[in-house]
Amino acid sequence: MTGAGVLVVDDEPLARRRLVRMLSKLDWIGPVGEAKDAAEALRSIAANEPDILLLDIQMPGGSGFDVLERLGSRAPVVVFVTAFDHHALRAFEANAVDYVTKPVEPARFARALERARLALEGRTQADRLAELAETVAALKSALEHKPPLKREFWVKVRGEYQRLALDSIVWFQSERDYVRIHVAGAAHLYQDSLAGIERGLDGDAFIRIHRGAIVRRSAIVRLRPAPFGALIAVLSDGSEVRVGRTFGPSVRARLLKT
Repeated sequence: MTGAGVLVVDDEPLARRRLVRMLSKLDWIGPVGEAKDAAEALRSIAANEPDILLLDIQMPGGSGFDVLERLGSRAPVVVFVTAFDHHALRAFEANAVDYVTKPVEPARFARALERARLALEGRTQADRLAELAETVAALKSALEHKPPLKREFWVKVRGEYQRLALDSIVWFQSERDYVRIHVAGAAHLYQDSLAGIERGLDGDAFIRIHRGAIVRRSAIVRLRPAPFGALIAVLSDGSEVRVGRTFGPSVRARLLKT
């Protein structure tokens, strides 16, 4: 089969670009579209009728599951591409042909797309159910053996690699295709997405306060009111980071408990 259309749905531009690059290496893939949220995905599917949907689960304005519920039987072949968490088994209940975890490994991605290709070619339902059962078993095993939390980061400084201990980091700032890691008196670029870094952090020690910022909870020395009901987080290194409007309620709930 040739020319299968694909829609990549992910709210992170970096994640979408990586998937599009990997798709470009598959000679049977046809036109590739992108959507940043559920609403845009639904419009694109209605207009272009892609054969395969590479679908993130957690997105602003509606989850990947919401997209599939809206599509019903009109849904394309679905491969979820998202952080590995408790959504795994529900992904298969939504009739996904596979579930790929971030950061996506090219070999694993290729296997998932091959499974999608076979589904498009009319693989028997029995074969598909057998493959899904195998994948679910692997996911259950992985859920029971989650990788340890991140304890250090290695960054390049003047041609050498320098270790940054996690307990020295004040905050993380999204910067295009990188993340800027702030420590006392310095900042270093690290090649990853902010969401990728967040998955390896202790949720009790760090808090997402903006779409582009994760800060160490203990580094927040005060919250200063800003115009229109916004907040500014003042950090121990002197940085001032705006609290995103959608993150305000959760920040207040976690930090301003009485």
